[in-house]
This record gives sequence, structure tokens and C-alpha cells, in this order.
Amino acid sequence: MRTYLYLSMTPESLVASHLPPEEFGMYMAVGTRKAAHGQVLFFDLVEGYQSEAFDQQYLVERCIPHDKDQPKHSLYLGVYRVMERVPLEAINSLWLTSAHGHSLELKPTRQLPAFDDKYYLYQELCPVHPLIASKLAPHEFATFITRPDKPLYVPRLCFLDFDLGEMANDPENGKPNTLYYPDPFWHLRGCLMELQADKRKHTKTVDRLHLQSFPYHCIKNGFYLGDQGGVLFFPFPARVELEGKHYVWWRSTR
Repeated sequence: MRTYLYLSMTPESLVASHLPPEEFGMYMAVGTRKAAHGQVLFFDLVEGYQSEAFDQQYLVERCIPHDKDQPKHSLYLGVYRVMERVPLEAINSLWLTSAHGHSLELKPTRQLPAFDDKYYLYQELCPVHPLIASKLAPHEFATFITRPDKPLYVPRLCFLDFDLGEMANDPENGKPNTLYYPDPFWHLRGCLMELQADKRKHTKTVDRLHLQSFPYHCIKNGFYLGDQGGVLFFPFPARVELEGKHYVWWRSTR
């Protein structure tokens, strides 16, 4: 029975399981009474990945089938500062599981799209959770946030970019299109205009509180996992592909 390793973002943890990704996502989203139901985001790691940063002997001894060859659903190997200890080369795919248990797989690439906007809106997912407005394109933002010489930094960051619509280039007069924003809208516009006025300022915190869930329909390009060594980009499918190829998952997120 194969043992899978999953790097979860909700919450940050390293989990071993006998369940393949789609079944693991279903289990984490709706298959247990021990956790609140909701969106689940996790990476599956390449087969055979091992690291001295985690207790391999504990994994061997405890990740064993239950009676009658029932698979082990989850075995936690780490719950603190886990993401920074897993190299980017060990990441296989990002899995987005809806609150109804349907999963969408996103494959990584090092090739980034062209970023031509003046302003961006990022939802940080792990290990911190603020909503951030920035002048920096995603790869620049990842490098900026993970700089160890800065007084406030994280070793690695997982985040996504929201679609600002016309506000990405005209904060004062632009329309936001379908952007989801839970607080009074003028606050977001004010944050962008503050960045516009201050040439030295690169980022502005829009919301310090962690969102329990976020709207997939407002994602612009996709998800990013990056540090000083580079960025993995997980492109989010276009709307036509979501409504065709991934219809069941897409419907389950609305």
C-alpha cells in the first residue's frame, strides 16, 4: 500500500496517508468530524521523498494499515514551520478541494506569464494570512517578502493573486469587475491610491485577518509558492476550461 506525503496549507502541516490525492482531499474536507468543513489546499510530494527534517522512523512505524487492510487516512509528521523545510523540487501538484470534497489538480511551472499591471492584490495563504496590495509582480513580491535582511519576513510564502479589474492600472477611477472584497470597498481603493502616491512604498496591508475561505472566481492568474530560490507558479484554469473540463469541481465551489 503506497504511502503519500501531503504538505497541507489548511492548516500548515505535513501529513502521511494511504489515500491518493482526490480521496485525501475528500477525507480532509468532509470525511471527519474532528475538523471544520471548508476549502482544503494541499500539495502532494514526489514519490519517495524523504528528509531528515522529519521523523522517518515514526512514519515507518505508525503509517500502517488498520485492521482488515483499511488504509491509514492521516498521520501528522509536522505542524510547525513545515513548508519552509520542504524543497520546491519535492512539490508535485497543488490540489484545491472544495467544501463539498471535489478536487482540482494544478501542475506547477517555473514559466511565469507577463505581468503588466501597475498594482496587484494578493491573498497570503501560508504561513501568514493578510490580504496585501502591492506594486510588485508575483515573483518580485515573493522575493521581497522572503528577504531575511528585512525586519518582517517569512522564509517561504504561498499566495494567490486576485483580479483587480481596471483598478490594477487606475486605482482612483477604475472598476473592480467581479472582485470579491468583504469590507467597505473604499478601503481597498484607498490602499491602492496610497501606493500610487508613495513612490517608496511597495506593499500595503488591506486586511490583517485570515479569510476562512476565498472566492475562486476572483483569482486572476493562479497560485504561487516562492522564496529566495525561486517561485513555482500554479496556473488557474480559464473560465471556459472550468465550465467545460472541470465543471463538477467548479460548480461545487459556488
